[in-house]
Amino acid sequence: MLDSAPSDAASAAFSKLLAIMAKLRDPNGGCPWDLDQSFRTIVPHTIEEAYEVADAIEQDDMEGLKGELGDLLFQAVFYAQMAREAGTFTMADVLEALNAKMIKRHPHVFGDLAIADAAEQTHAWERQKAEERAAAAAAKGQKPSALDGVTGGLPALTRAVKLQNRAARVGFDWPEPAQVLDKIAEETGEIRAALEQKAPNDSVAEEIGDLLFAVVNLARHLEIDSETALRTANRKFERRFRRVEEVLAAQGKEPAGSTLDEMEAAWTQAKGEER
Repeated sequence: MLDSAPSDAASAAFSKLLAIMAKLRDPNGGCPWDLDQSFRTIVPHTIEEAYEVADAIEQDDMEGLKGELGDLLFQAVFYAQMAREAGTFTMADVLEALNAKMIKRHPHVFGDLAIADAAEQTHAWERQKAEERAAAAAAKGQKPSALDGVTGGLPALTRAVKLQNRAARVGFDWPEPAQVLDKIAEETGEIRAALEQKAPNDSVAEEIGDLLFAVVNLARHLEIDSETALRTANRKFERRFRRVEEVLAAQGKEPAGSTLDEMEAAWTQAKGEER
C-alpha cells in the first residue's frame, strides 16, 4: 500500500493545468495555434523541451529547471488532451498505467522481494523489461529479439548505445576498449579509401556512420555518456569560437574577412587562455 500522497496544492495545481489545456483546445474561444496542433506536430516541441531540461541540469540552474520541467509536463498534458478528444485515452488513464508499471517494476519497494543493492535492482529491472518485450512480441505473433523496444525516435547517439548494450547482454561485444580503438582506426581507413576512390556521397556517409557508431562504442566501454561528451565538446567549441571573434575584433577584423591562418592563430590563443 502507498502511505503518501501528493499535497493538496499539487493536486489542485495539476487539475488547474488540465483545465487550462482543455480551454486552450476548446473550439469555442480556445487558442488557434493549440487547436491547429496534432500529435505529430507537437513531437518536435517535446524533444526540444526534454533537451532544455537536460541543459538546465547540466548548468546547475535549478530555477531554470523548475520552468523547463513545467514545459515538459505540459507536453504530456497536451497529448493526453488530444487523446481525450479523440476518445482514445485520458490523463487519468496515463497516470494509472504509469502507477501500475512503477509498482510492478519495484516489487522490492511495494512487495516482499528483497534486493541487496542498485546493481541487483538494475538486473531485476532489465529481466522484467525483457519479459514484457517478449510478451509484446508474442502478442504480435513475432519472434522476440534482444533489440526489441529500442525506440527508433531516440537521438542517434543514444540509440546506438542502447543497441550496443542490448547486443552486449547476449555476448556480442568487444572484451576490451583497445579492440574498439582498432575498429575506429579501421573505420577511419575505410573513409579515407572511399574519399581517395571518389566514392558516392551515400557510400561515404555510410562509412562515417560506421565510424560514429564505433566511437559511441568506445565511449560506452569507458562508461562515458556520448551525448554528454558531445554536448560538452559543443559548448567548448562555442566558447572558444566566441573568443576567436573577440581576438579578431580587437585587431579590427572579423572571421569572414580573415584568413584561415589568422583564425587558427586566434583559436590557438583561445585554447592557451583556458589552460
